[in-house]
Amino acid sequence: MRLEIGCQDRVGIAQDVLRIFVEREIDLRGIELRRPGKIYINIPDLEFSELQSFMPQLRLIEGVVDVKTTKFMPFERERHELETLIKTFPDPFISIDGKGNIRMINNVAAFTMGSSEKELVGEHIGNWLKGFNFNRWLDAQEVLAQTRRVKIHDDDFVADIMPIHVSDNEGEQVLAGAVLILKSEARLGQQISAFKQANENNFAGIQASSGAMRKVIREAKRMALLDSSMLIIGETGTGKELIARACHAASDRAERPFMTLNCASLPDEAAETELFGVGVPGGVNSKRGLFELADGGSIFLDGVGEMSPKLQTKLLRVIQDGIFRRVDDESEINVNVRIIGSTNRDLLAMVAKGEFREDLYYRLNVLGLNIPSLRERRSDIIPLAEFFTAKFGQRIGKSVVSLSDDCRDFIEHYPWPGNVRQLENVLIRAVSLMEGHVVMTSHLQLPAYTREHGYLEQEFEGTLDAAVKSYEADLLRKLYPAYPSTRQLAKKLGLSHTAIANKLREYDINKKTVKI
Repeated sequence: MRLEIGCQDRVGIAQDVLRIFVEREIDLRGIELRRPGKIYINIPDLEFSELQSFMPQLRLIEGVVDVKTTKFMPFERERHELETLIKTFPDPFISIDGKGNIRMINNVAAFTMGSSEKELVGEHIGNWLKGFNFNRWLDAQEVLAQTRRVKIHDDDFVADIMPIHVSDNEGEQVLAGAVLILKSEARLGQQISAFKQANENNFAGIQASSGAMRKVIREAKRMALLDSSMLIIGETGTGKELIARACHAASDRAERPFMTLNCASLPDEAAETELFGVGVPGGVNSKRGLFELADGGSIFLDGVGEMSPKLQTKLLRVIQDGIFRRVDDESEINVNVRIIGSTNRDLLAMVAKGEFREDLYYRLNVLGLNIPSLRERRSDIIPLAEFFTAKFGQRIGKSVVSLSDDCRDFIEHYPWPGNVRQLENVLIRAVSLMEGHVVMTSHLQLPAYTREHGYLEQEFEGTLDAAVKSYEADLLRKLYPAYPSTRQLAKKLGLSHTAIANKLREYDINKKTVKI
């Protein structure tokens, strides 16, 4: 029998209720306290007739509102709900504790591993899944989500490994274990195809394992529902346009056009024509610009920091009033367009120097979003690499493509100055040109990099003396405009006046050859 006791939220009321059961030496199987004002008690051996004998006592307790039987405890429903979800999950699902021992497993996983649930529970996950050191991961100072290739009985799977954290009494996050979701290569290929078709312009298509990127996605989803101008800031290749497209797709403007212009790739006059169109007397052969084409939708201006003062002025008016004129036309055109700008430059510094209009900056930056670089979200690197290799492998008919352990380590610690775009392009080339199905570090066409020494040129040719001279000449050319006399430069570098004069002469560095 299970009881549901409705009560007021009073200190000590649970103790008063339980005292009645203790006095009658009634064995309780479970107790749950739920707010607001619910106490649930599981009494497996209690007969209803016995309950009737002390029911009035329970109801007379100060603060007790009602006492009635219930068919199940709340935690029993939640547990069975979770178990049903896990059992019917289409992919292998495994839950492990903080030591790596299996706690829960669904039917698909048990079948894949070739054993029964009863035999698998309590076994260490490392006895079954090969290719990932679970003990080292669980013992790490910071346990982050991982996506790794693993083997079960020589069959390849991609495993999403996600830590479970709970809060202790002080509110600190404590590791309680992890859950694993496995995907076979065939199923992964199907999901990638569906992913590409359904989520190309959606937030679901953005890899966000890291806390930093998840925060960006949360903020972007909220901003997508608003209609104000938006400024996305981030380094080259971080995915600014991808975020902009996702914001448009999640907005009320999703059914209207999404137009883009790279402000840095076009001369000022060409950019103005593209944005605003060209008017021709009589209207014949007039050209509509992107603002007209995007009416009702969104326009993405990449590289707004590269805009000329003239273009900045015209853009400001569109943002303020929704009105503009075509080039060579006096007629005003009214449009309803949401503007999403992006830049990899420090616009505030440009405002301070007078290079960017302050009023335009604040009009654009109503909703601001900063996208972290790839090196600031390292837990996203391997999942992205896995996705790219699987996608490109499938495209060229290689159903199973994996990364070697050395390659994983190199990719994870490489600085990626070109961010996600560079990672994607490097892996496209590697998967397309390599023989076999395993991407090695040697397949990556990148300047060599070590954590101790930074970049090392792969294609270095010549002698050490030539390399030193090249570096020396480059350094002197950079310093000479700031220290345009041999005495000043000698003092800066801690060398004699004669030594610097000889080097400047040797490298042909003077006021004629170096712009000051």
